[in-house]
Amino acid sequence: MMDAFERFGLVINDHIVRTPVAIASMAGVVDAAYVLTKKEHIGVAFIGGYSIDEPTMEAAAAIAASGERKEFLCTDPVDELSQQVKKMEKSGVVTGINLRGSTPRSFGLVADALGDSVIYEVDAHCRQAPMVAAGAGEHYLKKPSDLVAVIKTLKSADVTVSVKMRVDIAADDRALVRKLWSAGADILHVDLMDTGVAKLRQIRNSSPLMIIANNSINSFDRMRDMLSHGADLVSLARRSDERTLAGLDAAITRYADEEGWYNSPKQLCRGGDLRALAFCCMPVKDCPLIPALARIGLPKDEYIHLKLDSVKNTPLEKGDHTCFGSLAWCCKSSSPCMFRDMTLAQIGLKNKEYMRLKHELSDTLMRRVFHDIPPDENC
Repeated sequence: MMDAFERFGLVINDHIVRTPVAIASMAGVVDAAYVLTKKEHIGVAFIGGYSIDEPTMEAAAAIAASGERKEFLCTDPVDELSQQVKKMEKSGVVTGINLRGSTPRSFGLVADALGDSVIYEVDAHCRQAPMVAAGAGEHYLKKPSDLVAVIKTLKSADVTVSVKMRVDIAADDRALVRKLWSAGADILHVDLMDTGVAKLRQIRNSSPLMIIANNSINSFDRMRDMLSHGADLVSLARRSDERTLAGLDAAITRYADEEGWYNSPKQLCRGGDLRALAFCCMPVKDCPLIPALARIGLPKDEYIHLKLDSVKNTPLEKGDHTCFGSLAWCCKSSSPCMFRDMTLAQIGLKNKEYMRLKHELSDTLMRRVFHDIPPDENC
């Protein structure tokens, strides 16, 4: 598993994630048995969704009775979830349970019973009318204070919390994301619907939370598009067949081994997110860097000193013959630059290692951008 950590650097719930490919929950479909047939090609799986209290259990029964879709129907959800989690114990897959509940207490009772071995995913995603009317699913996106209360209750049990959400349902997705971060959420599992990468970039630039991108990600090109605009992982639902999962797993593994930074962002001037500050040059010309620094409240002088201080005593400190005298200011390896490449050849630094160091620089910059402390948001 050390290879997986060196390749992707992903750790969730104190477990190394073997690949940034996940299976998303599908009501009445994704349980332990479903996941175990695909375990060799995924790193994370969210089983469910499971309704965990009387209002949501009644809603699930109504949805199933209407013939609209399948549901997991059980009279004792805690017992059922315990059995499902037990089946996943030796799978090597980081397990999440997607839960539909109408009160913070409902989530708290499940966390008390199951402990911290799984990710607790709050289903703020379901849009079926009976579930929303029960106070679950998209209800939480329209009333964020209720969602914040659920997150805080789960975090009081010291467990890892994911929120499954759709974009463009809340009044302001960026404000919502900041509230979820402030409340203590660890992961955002984002159904991008038809909005594409622009919305993903907005969410990435709003918090340092881990992001799982979801919706129609069934090709490597689509996967790379999500990763290069802010996602840490991608998830599949209807297309989570073994062939598609195996193809994505193999492709991203090969890419990571060749490139060194599996989810490297596009450069800022080409539509990249804030992680791309690691590739930006000195702020000396009119370019997208200047308004980006202004938006995040990072003065130019501080940005310059931060980058230079961050690369001291590393190979990125070198580069007398580059445009600004240091590899700290150089672009990503996929962009042609003879001065950068000449410097890398002179110091014996391979492109893969160069990108790995740029990843470390980006992490340092992001800690400064987000100050490591969630903002104090009133909900």
